[in-house]
Amino acid sequence: MDSITIPTSGPEAAKAYAELAQTLLEIEAQWSSDPELDEQKQAARRYLVANALQHGFQCWFDCDPKRPVFHRWLSPTKKLLGDNPDAVYYGTVVDPDATYIIRGNTMGATYTSFTVEAGVENGSLSQGLVATLNDGEFEVDADGNYEIIASATEQEKNWLKLAPGAGGITTRHYFELEEDIAADPTFHIPLSITPVEDPGPGALFDDAAIAAGIRRIINFVRGTTIDFPEIPEEFMPAWISQEVNKFSGGDNENELIGYSAKDIDYRQTIYELEDDEALVMTGHFPKCLFANVVIWNHHLQTPPYINRKVSYNRKQLQYEDDGSFKIVIAHRDPGVPNWIDAAGLKSGMVFWRYLLPEEEVPNIDAEVVNVDTLSR
Repeated sequence: MDSITIPTSGPEAAKAYAELAQTLLEIEAQWSSDPELDEQKQAARRYLVANALQHGFQCWFDCDPKRPVFHRWLSPTKKLLGDNPDAVYYGTVVDPDATYIIRGNTMGATYTSFTVEAGVENGSLSQGLVATLNDGEFEVDADGNYEIIASATEQEKNWLKLAPGAGGITTRHYFELEEDIAADPTFHIPLSITPVEDPGPGALFDDAAIAAGIRRIINFVRGTTIDFPEIPEEFMPAWISQEVNKFSGGDNENELIGYSAKDIDYRQTIYELEDDEALVMTGHFPKCLFANVVIWNHHLQTPPYINRKVSYNRKQLQYEDDGSFKIVIAHRDPGVPNWIDAAGLKSGMVFWRYLLPEEEVPNIDAEVVNVDTLSR
């Protein structure tokens, strides 16, 4: 594949744009067009690149920790890092030495939280958690309003801890509703972040600022594709099953995984299903604040959920007489309740989350069956 000529002189922004173009060619040559991948997997990789570019220009090109702004991270047409139809997420960059006031409203969410991410200041992916604060740990008034202080200096209440290496804040807003909250791209959480010390007005983007913004995009796109980090075996959480179509137990040790949360209990496995197969998952929910299950491709992206059912929260399910659940993943409608539409994705990921469980999370039993046997 041809390469791009990177200018050796002239505007720095022109060099950065050429570097971005070269990065895309590199991703295509090394990753997207891998001849060992089938057409579906190649398309999934190219789809991820497009989503990463969209996110990079929205959230990383024009970002300023002195004047941070919360951006809604994900939508039905922008999927990254484990999107969830039952949640909306926001993110911003911060300076770990600054102090900020965060104001917002829960908007009726079942759960609201803020996590401080390490190592993200230049568009890199999160290297782990610095701090987590959920709405059970800060004051919320009768109308759902709240005010949080994000700083390195400890506060008497409503404190979100910043520390060396803290480069960004991610928010989570989970809803257990009959409809998927994320399917509405216009839904908005009132959310602001204001530095205590006014930095004054921002400057116009000059050549250096444009170049820096483009290079942050490059870092993010590379980080989500060819440079995506593998979890070392010694740090692999127990909740990530090593057996296909089966679930393992959990340890809730999430601090070393970027964009996770320490107060959420996870379960994850890889599924593999032929056209005539279905994965039947059965079990009971523990007492917890929120729970749902969702499927992703191998790049942590959901199939289209505007017109397909790819996830279930507890309110959306039909239950067995004993209160247990039976959820079926299949490529076509099996004629039974609680069908997750795999949309022809023969291999993907199944991801469960339980927020603030008050008891041990029961095992999830899983079995592969012929899909035609289910409706009999």
